[in-house]
Amino acid sequence: MLTELRIENFAIIDHLELSFHPGLNIFTGETGAGKSIIIDAVEAILGGRSDATMVRAGANRANIEAIFELNGATRAPLQELLEREGLLEDDAPGAAIKSLAIGREIRSNGRSIARVNGRSVNVGLLVQLSAYLVDVHGQSEHLSLLQVSHHLGLLDRFAGVEEPLNAYHQTYVQLQALRRELADLRLAESEAARRTDILTYQINEIEVARLQPGEEEDLRTERNRLANAEGLAALSQEAIQLLDEGMPESPAVTDLVGQVVSALSNLARLDPAKVDLSEQAQLVSENLSDLCVSLRDYVEEIEFNPKRLDQVEERLNLIHNLKRKYGEDIRAVLAFAEQARAQLDAITHASERIVELQGLEGRLLQTLGKQGLVLSEKRHAAAQMLEGAMEHELDSLSMSGAHFKVDFRQRPDSDGVLLEDGQRLAFDASGLEKVEFLVAPNPGEGLKPLVKIASGGETSRLMLAIKNVLALADQVPTLIFDEIDQGIGGRVGGVVGRKLWNLARQHQVLCVTHLPQLAAYGEQHFCVQKDLRDGRTLTRVQALEGQVRLLELAQMMGEVSEGTRRSAQELLDAAGQARGA
Repeated sequence: MLTELRIENFAIIDHLELSFHPGLNIFTGETGAGKSIIIDAVEAILGGRSDATMVRAGANRANIEAIFELNGATRAPLQELLEREGLLEDDAPGAAIKSLAIGREIRSNGRSIARVNGRSVNVGLLVQLSAYLVDVHGQSEHLSLLQVSHHLGLLDRFAGVEEPLNAYHQTYVQLQALRRELADLRLAESEAARRTDILTYQINEIEVARLQPGEEEDLRTERNRLANAEGLAALSQEAIQLLDEGMPESPAVTDLVGQVVSALSNLARLDPAKVDLSEQAQLVSENLSDLCVSLRDYVEEIEFNPKRLDQVEERLNLIHNLKRKYGEDIRAVLAFAEQARAQLDAITHASERIVELQGLEGRLLQTLGKQGLVLSEKRHAAAQMLEGAMEHELDSLSMSGAHFKVDFRQRPDSDGVLLEDGQRLAFDASGLEKVEFLVAPNPGEGLKPLVKIASGGETSRLMLAIKNVLALADQVPTLIFDEIDQGIGGRVGGVVGRKLWNLARQHQVLCVTHLPQLAAYGEQHFCVQKDLRDGRTLTRVQALEGQVRLLELAQMMGEVSEGTRRSAQELLDAAGQARGA
C-alpha cells in the first residue's frame, strides 16, 4: 500500500508530505484547491503523462516521491520484476522485499527522470510497476477495468479456475512448440530441392579437400623452406665450412677447439683442481661435432622443387577459400560440414517427421478442446453469479434497472481446437473465448461495452460496484477514486461511503469527494486548502480529527451553523454505527 507521498514544485503545490494509513483515506476541500493535483502527482509517479506545465512557475523541476509497503499477492511478481531489472538491494539477495521507493523528477524543459529504489529507470518500468501497486478511477484515463484485456483475468480470479487454467496452458505451450517445429519443417520441405543442392555442394567441397587439423601451419613452414631453398643451402654450407672444413687463410673452428681441448687436458693433469675446465672444453667440442652433423643432414633435406612449391601454394589457397566460406580455421570448416550433414539428414527425413508431428498435433488439439470446455463451463457459471452480484450492487447505488452482462465470444477456425462434435474453435493462451463486460446503465438501453458508457457518476459508480464484487479477485493493493461522487446526491453518497469502507477492508482506498455523507466514512480525513502567500497560490493539506473534522463536514453542507454541526455529527455517528465502531 501507499504509505508516504512527497511532492515538491508540482503545479500549485510547493512542498507537501503525506502519510497514509490502511483503510479508507478521504480528501475534501473546495474546487480548485488541489485535490485532483495530488492524484495527478500519483499518476505521474506511476508512469503517466508529464510535461513542463506540471512544474510550478519559477521552479526548475518538480519532484515526486512515493513509498509503498509491499505484502500479499503482489509482492512475488514485483520481486521478480525488480530482480530481473537489477533493482533489488545487493546486500540481501533472495530476501523478500518489504518496501519500494519510486521517484519522478520533471524538469522545466519537459524532460523527466524516473527512479526506483534510488536508481534511474525508464518510464516504461514505472508503468509495469503501477499494475501491481495502484489503480486510479475517476477523471483520469488510467481505468484498468475499461481495458477489455483485463476482463478475462478478473473473471477467472472470481471463478477460481487456477487449476484448470494451468492444465490448459501447459497443453497450449506444448502445442505452440510443436507448431513452431512443424512450420520450420514445412518451410524446409518447400525449399528442400534448392537447399539440398546447396548443402550437398558444400559438404562435397569440404570432403574433397580432405582437410586435416593443423595442416595449414605445416604447409606454411614447408612453403617457407621451398621458397628460400637456395639461400638456406648457401648459409648452411657456409656454416659447415667455417666449422669443419676451414678456409685457406684460417683453420676450421673444430680444429681450433681441438687445440683448446688438448691444452686444457694438459692443464688438468698439472692442476687437477681445474679438471672442470677440461670437461667444459670437451663438451664444446662434442656439441660442435653434433652441430656439423645436424647441418649436413639439414642440407640434404633442403629441396629445390618448384613443382612442390606450386602444389603447396595451391593447397594453401584452397584452405584459404574454404575458410572464407565456412569458418575461421580448419576446425570450424569441418564443424560446418558436420552441421550441413545434419541439416541434409533432417531435410531427407522431414516428410516422416511432419507426418508424426501432425498426428501429435491432432491429439493435442483434442486435449486442448476438452480442457478449454472445462474452463468455459466454469467461467459461464461464475459469470452468472457475477452478473447477479453486479446488478445488486448497482441497485444499491441508485442505478436500479441497470443491467450487467459478461459477454462471451467464440470464433470458428479451421486450425482451431477440435471438439467432440467435430467443430473447430479459435483459441489462445487464455482459452476458447474472448470475454468483455457489458452494461446498460438505464432501463430500456441496450448493453454496451464498459469503454462506451457515459462518463461521470455512472462510470464511477459502476467502477465501485465492480470493485466491491471483485474485491477478492482484484489484487491491486491501493485504489484511488477521484470525485467518485460526481453526479450523485447525498443519499447515494452515504451508500457509496459505506461501500468504499467495505472495499477498504480488502484494499487501501484513497477517495476525493465533495459529499459529507461519503467523507464521514473516512478512517483518515485530509482537507486540501488553497492559500495565497506572497502573491502566489499554494496548496496545503491538513489531517483532520475531532472537532476540526466535524467543522469541515459542516462546511461541506453549507454555512456553518448549529444545524450543520448537528447534521455533521449525525453523519459521523451513522457512519460509525454502520462500521460497527
